[in-house]
Amino acid sequence: MSRLPLRVRLVAGFVLAMLVLLIAAGAFVYWRVEYALDRGLDTELDQAAATIAPLVGASGRVGSPEAAAATGAGWQVLDRTGRVVDSGGPAPAGPLVDPGDLARVGSGTLTEDIGTLLPVTPDPYRVQVTAVEPGSAYLVVAVRRGHRDEALRELLLQLTLAGLGALAIAAVVGDVLARAALRPVERYRRRAADIAGGAAGLRLDVPPGRDDEITRLGHTLNDMLAALERSLEHERRFVDDASHELRTPLTLLKSRIQLARRRTRTIDEHERTLDELAVDVSRLADLAEQLLELGSVTSTTGTTTDVNVVVGAVVERRRLALPERADDIEVTLAPARVSAALDPIAVERVVDNLVQNALLHGRAPVRVTVAVVDDWVRLTVRDDGEGMTPDLLETATARFTRSPGARSRPGAGLGLSLVDQVVTEAGGELRLCFAGTHASHGTTAPVPCEHGDGMTVSVLLPTSHR
Repeated sequence: MSRLPLRVRLVAGFVLAMLVLLIAAGAFVYWRVEYALDRGLDTELDQAAATIAPLVGASGRVGSPEAAAATGAGWQVLDRTGRVVDSGGPAPAGPLVDPGDLARVGSGTLTEDIGTLLPVTPDPYRVQVTAVEPGSAYLVVAVRRGHRDEALRELLLQLTLAGLGALAIAAVVGDVLARAALRPVERYRRRAADIAGGAAGLRLDVPPGRDDEITRLGHTLNDMLAALERSLEHERRFVDDASHELRTPLTLLKSRIQLARRRTRTIDEHERTLDELAVDVSRLADLAEQLLELGSVTSTTGTTTDVNVVVGAVVERRRLALPERADDIEVTLAPARVSAALDPIAVERVVDNLVQNALLHGRAPVRVTVAVVDDWVRLTVRDDGEGMTPDLLETATARFTRSPGARSRPGAGLGLSLVDQVVTEAGGELRLCFAGTHASHGTTAPVPCEHGDGMTVSVLLPTSHR
């Protein structure tokens, strides 16, 4: 069955269910009709036995054959060996029952059918055996069962024909319903084949105003296609931007090498050339490292981090790496432990990128502040630099976005993009504020913005107890 088309399986299941239902209904109707017909015959047998039994004498002979014949039933009086002692009415000459049946009578009565419904028996009877002299004489009263059997055979034929007709109709109706139910699926399949063939911007045709399994499947598939399209566009844009950003340093590196080969140079000149090449290679390495970090950002929720500890560690590492700028960083930590619902490595990435951006593109002092506002951890990095224009504040988290003044400085415009991705996945918010203009990225937290001079970058993270 699993190899058959879905429509065939649906129709087969529908027809099979109808077959079981029809058989059960037909069996019930047949049983009720048979019961009613047998009850009528049993009533005749009871009346005949009640009339004839008192007429049976000690010798086994019926005292008044005329009275017995008036019942209209055939009758026989048998001894305990099954031999016919007396008979009358439409009963056959031979005994209707055998000695084994007489043994089952005992002192009561026994009712049974002689002959079968199918195949057809020439002389079918329904008999009732009564012990008139227990152990010695038995009265057998019989009525013909021909009309009853003919009615039951006619009923079987009609039920069979009606059942076959109902199954045929059920198969046709089931096929129509299955085709109608699966038609949207086939339409979805054809549209999906077009999309797989390279057609862009297509969506599944989901009828409006309906809410069933097929339409919900269509909406889900459309959402999936939209997500895939956004992901592909995002990756395509990322590759294009990365290619553009890598092309400049690679071209510069190639040009420096070609220039160095044009003439014979002294050792000092080669050393200077190598120093210049080292700067270019270092920028390429930094760019590659940032791209790898951006691509490796995954869900980091489920753990907690003391933001005070991470901020202190990052700032101390920066001061050791840049001792000449150790005094340019001012840190104000929260008075108590501040736990954010984020992985420590992710928090370190956020702090490190924000401090690096402030030191590289801003002016000292760089003020780093950690505080708790309601159920949010607020990390603020403020500097006295030139800041950003309102348009740039809105797009600063896009990859490779840089202001015109920042293009002459190291960096590739990936730091804020990395921070935005980590904070957004953690259910937090990244705020960029300068000169009274604010831009929010990620979840909107019910926390007021900080106002101050210079460029302010705030990260709002959910606390561990939210």
